[in-house]
Amino acid sequence: MEKKNRKITKTSALKPKAARGKPVKKTKVAVPQAPRIVGLHKLKAPFGAHQHKRILGRGPGSGHGKTSTRGSKGQTSRAGRDFYPGFEGGQTPLIRRIPKRGFTSNFKKVYQVVNLSDLNRLKETVISVALLKEKGLITGKNQPVKILGDGEIKNAVTIQAHAVSRQAADKITRAGGKIELINA
Repeated sequence: MEKKNRKITKTSALKPKAARGKPVKKTKVAVPQAPRIVGLHKLKAPFGAHQHKRILGRGPGSGHGKTSTRGSKGQTSRAGRDFYPGFEGGQTPLIRRIPKRGFTSNFKKVYQVVNLSDLNRLKETVISVALLKEKGLITGKNQPVKILGDGEIKNAVTIQAHAVSRQAADKITRAGGKIELINA
């Protein structure tokens, strides 16, 4: 292949590179801008937040005349239609088809349970809710604690709890201990 000889003239040699066909890299200079003042008067709703209200039933010229965008016939075209959440078009809804079992009460007290056999491991004479939490027998201080009578207690201890079963109370008093009920 032959190379084409190009005649270099004074004018082409003096032209900048961009004029000769090669791009010149431009550097961007940061121009200081005035600080933007934020205020309620400058807030704008995002595009699409405001939609025009449909003007319904104003004749054929409006584009929303005759059936007023409801379509023709059927339940949705009638006045006074009502669809509640879970409505299945007249079919028996799922919530009425599935069986209901049990009963839950909002007023039921849920106790943290501690047995007498667990209290035998403690060497203290006064057993409080804070001590039970510290030793890891209960998880939280805010829930009420109930002492149950599983096992035997050997020491005479004073127990501070929200509730105590009858069997546990008998065993504690037989061992020479005391029960102090906390009202929570």
